Amino acid sequence: MLAVALVACEPIENRDSIGGAIAADKLNVKATPIVVGGKNGNMVILENHSPVLSSWNCGGSTSLKAYDTVMVVKTGVVDVTFTGLNPDGTKIEKKFNIQIDELTTLPTEYKYLFGDPTKGVTSKKYVWDETAGAVWGNGGYLGNTSPGWWTNDKASMNGNDADYGSEGYMVFSLAGLTMKKSNAAGTKTETGTAGLDLSAITKDGNGAVWASAKLNTKNVTVLCGKQPNSASKQDPIYSYDILKLNDSKLVLAWPEPGSGAWGTAWFWMFRVADK
Repeated sequence: MLAVALVACEPIENRDSIGGAIAADKLNVKATPIVVGGKNGNMVILENHSPVLSSWNCGGSTSLKAYDTVMVVKTGVVDVTFTGLNPDGTKIEKKFNIQIDELTTLPTEYKYLFGDPTKGVTSKKYVWDETAGAVWGNGGYLGNTSPGWWTNDKASMNGNDADYGSEGYMVFSLAGLTMKKSNAAGTKTETGTAGLDLSAITKDGNGAVWASAKLNTKNVTVLCGKQPNSASKQDPIYSYDILKLNDSKLVLAWPEPGSGAWGTAWFWMFRVADK
C-alpha cells in the first residue's frame, strides 16, 4: 500500500513541444503582383506557407501577417525580404525580387502628398505656409484647426527651430515613400520614411470629421516636430493627425497625451513650395 501511495503522489509533467526549426532554404513564401490589363500592378499578394512567424518588407511596404496584400509605390525591380521567426526563437531570411510594371493603384491622398506619377510628378516639396498667418503653435484639440492660442508666424521659426529655421523644407517622394527634411542651405538634413493611415479618422464631439487620416513617419519628423511641453522640450513626434491634405496644402495636428476636447494640441501649417 505504501508503494502504491508513493507512486500515486509522483508528479506528472506535461511538456509541450515548441516544434522544430526550419532552414531558410525550406521557406515556402511568395509575393505576387496583381495583374491589371496584362501588366504587373503595384498591389502585391504576400503568402507565407511555412510554420514561422512573418515579417515582410516588400519594396518599403511592411507587414507582419502570414497572408496580406500591400501597396508598393515604385515600378521596376522591387526587392522583397521575408524574415521568419522559428518556434525555437531563431530567425531565418529569404530575399528575392518581383517586377512592378505600373502604379495601377494609388489613393488620391498619396497623390496629394507624394505626387501623381500619371502627371510625371513623383515628389513634392513643402514649406511653412506663411499665407496662414500662424504656421505653428497650439490650440484646442478637436476644436481648432490651426494654432489658436500660442501662435507663431513664419519669421519666428528661426527662433523656434534653430536647426531648420523659417526657410526649412520637406520633400516627400514616392520612391520608397521617403521623406527628407532640410534647412535652406542643405547643411542640416534628416531622412526617413512616411506613410498614410487612411483609416485613422478622428471626429469631434458633434460627430463631424476633424482629422481625415494620420501621417506616420519613421526616423524623421516634420519641421519643428517636437513636444514643447515634454520634460526635454524636444521629444520627437512621429504620428500626426491630418486636418487638411490637398494638392497644395498640408495641415497637421498632435494632441498632448491625455487631451480630450479642447485640451492642448499642436498644429503645423505647410504648403507646396512654389516651382
